[in-house]
Amino acid sequence: MNKKGVILGIISITIIGILAASFSMPSEDISVATRSHGTIDTTMGSPILGDPLAPITIVEFGDYQCHQCYNWFHNTKPSITENYIDTGKVNLVFVDLAFLGRDSPKAAQATYCAEDQGMYWEFHNHLYTLQESQIDNGWANTERLKAFAFGMGLDMELFEDCLDSGKYSKRVQFNSSQAKEHGIRGTPGFFIIDSDEQKQISGAQPFSVFKQILDSMI
Repeated sequence: MNKKGVILGIISITIIGILAASFSMPSEDISVATRSHGTIDTTMGSPILGDPLAPITIVEFGDYQCHQCYNWFHNTKPSITENYIDTGKVNLVFVDLAFLGRDSPKAAQATYCAEDQGMYWEFHNHLYTLQESQIDNGWANTERLKAFAFGMGLDMELFEDCLDSGKYSKRVQFNSSQAKEHGIRGTPGFFIIDSDEQKQISGAQPFSVFKQILDSMI
């Protein structure tokens, strides 16, 4: 066989190999790039709020039916967002500890169904804006979650298929296991993490508490 024939043979074998590999791959790549902050696996948590390259991360563990989480969302988070997240100094990841009632896991799953349509944080904020004080009184049940999605203009066929199938039930369970592994027994709970330190804050503490820690780490 001459040199040209050898080269053509190698090229043919290579092409056949590539085609065979492509047909052997699953139709959907189910692998997920791992992500961690300090000792916390945040792979299954929320999208990062703020600059992903910010030197400090706040990991928030919360439940959408938690009233103290509601208080922190309205009373403390706006100042953190304005002074640290919007300025690129800090980012934030939300990790579910959905344990307060039967509607809590479904509410958490709904945020990830919204994430499928690029609307995670909008849905997250919507839940903490419309939260009612009584746990499991129906404000966060499946039908209300669908109504919220409709009001936000989401594709309802995609959203309902996602929510009804329990597509993200294991994701929420994994997040709750991370909370328990790190000693979070109530919500909200926080870790403030940089390359050297991992400091824990329990409860809906005021902005001054976060400011003191954040400023010491910057």
